[in-house]
Amino acid sequence: MIKKGVYAATLSILDENGSLDINATITHAENIIKEGLHGVFFFGSTGQSQLISMTEKKELVSKLPLSKFKRNFHLGTGCNSLKETIEFIKYSMEYELQDFLIMPPAYYKDNTEDGVFKFYSQIIKNIPKVRIILYNFEKLSGFKFEVNFVKKLIETFPKNIIGCKDSTYNLYEKLKVKDFLMFPGDESKLLKGLEIGCSGCISAIANVTHKLAREVFDNYEKNKPQTTNEKLIMVRHAFDNYNLIAGLHSFMSIKNPKFKNLLPPLTLLNSKDSKDLLKKLETLKFGFNKNIAA
Repeated sequence: MIKKGVYAATLSILDENGSLDINATITHAENIIKEGLHGVFFFGSTGQSQLISMTEKKELVSKLPLSKFKRNFHLGTGCNSLKETIEFIKYSMEYELQDFLIMPPAYYKDNTEDGVFKFYSQIIKNIPKVRIILYNFEKLSGFKFEVNFVKKLIETFPKNIIGCKDSTYNLYEKLKVKDFLMFPGDESKLLKGLEIGCSGCISAIANVTHKLAREVFDNYEKNKPQTTNEKLIMVRHAFDNYNLIAGLHSFMSIKNPKFKNLLPPLTLLNSKDSKDLLKKLETLKFGFNKNIAA
């Protein structure tokens, strides 16, 4: 069961043929949890979810209970199809996974509140015990959750709509609902969010900033001085200059060539941008030796 904390939208690792390397993907998630994260979400947008086959997703899910970190694992769905979303959730719940990060279908850009309400309603009608973290990412889905609409969903489905990942950033400062988990999608907003009542963050860049982010979280919880938040923000901003998936895979491929593998149309950073990113991170004294798992 998800709770307050720092989470990564974890990366998917592929083989040279573009197939999901299930063991490597799980191992990466385990490593960043060991390094400080409270948990990870497989198959978010950072995990190339909409590009990975249902068969591969299910195969990975079937292996998650074998890990000692299984209670730290959560899932995105990443399906435009309502039926496939329901199918994937039902399958995953057989393996005792209950918390799902779910974005409205991203294909059609004229989503309405009525349509999106029906989308979540149908999921809950078919799976009454599902626990949903709303994924507010207008740039990708074409739909922006508004405060009153989220409140309507919570009031209608109080046992099912349990939280939100806010990557559009129009909610985390405004939506105040008791026992509702609010996670900004950017660790540069982690401390500010905690100060105004948010629950932590769910971030792509936490794949590499997990140590810094956890220290910021723990210092806040223990009422200690913040010594790493400025660096955490600057590292995040360095990645923000590029496509996040391309930047993460380009950076991680320095230590593990498997991270070079992406599913089209995704690509790595070009040579110039890759060098620029590494130079910025070097200036911040951020790298594998001190800040992230080797």
